Amino acid sequence: MPEASPAGQRHGSLLRGKDKKTIEEETKKVIELLIEQYGYAPDLTFEIRGNRKVYAYKTCPLDMGIHAERGIYFGKIESDGIRLTIEGAFLVGPKAERNVIELDREKMLKWMKGEDVPVDFEGNAWVILKHNMYYLGGGKASGGVVRNYVPKDRRIR
Repeated sequence: MPEASPAGQRHGSLLRGKDKKTIEEETKKVIELLIEQYGYAPDLTFEIRGNRKVYAYKTCPLDMGIHAERGIYFGKIESDGIRLTIEGAFLVGPKAERNVIELDREKMLKWMKGEDVPVDFEGNAWVILKHNMYYLGGGKASGGVVRNYVPKDRRIR
């Protein structure tokens, strides 16, 4: 019978666990970025994993004694802020106080096809795009255009 591995080592679906202090520091960093960019941060725990990807989840008091991957892919830390996924935009967007751009139907369709879209937005910032009550994800606004980051497998045809 194989010997049990010490806590924190990767085997199969188990994931190296982070200590509580590291997770608290990562959560604080993400919250600071969200407040700076959007004026709001949801009450979630955030972990920064490989390639600066941010995962979000609610903590659970039930400890199963294993460390499995937790959360949804929320966004990515970039050199100048945080780029939100579609899910991240849905979690932040409804209470965001700034950097939210409303798209009309025509621009929304272009965005969801993977195209960059022209916008009335002064400045250079990571923004949340929405159409009516639907949040479409995050992009980089610069020079009156928002650069598209919708993954190819989530685009419409």
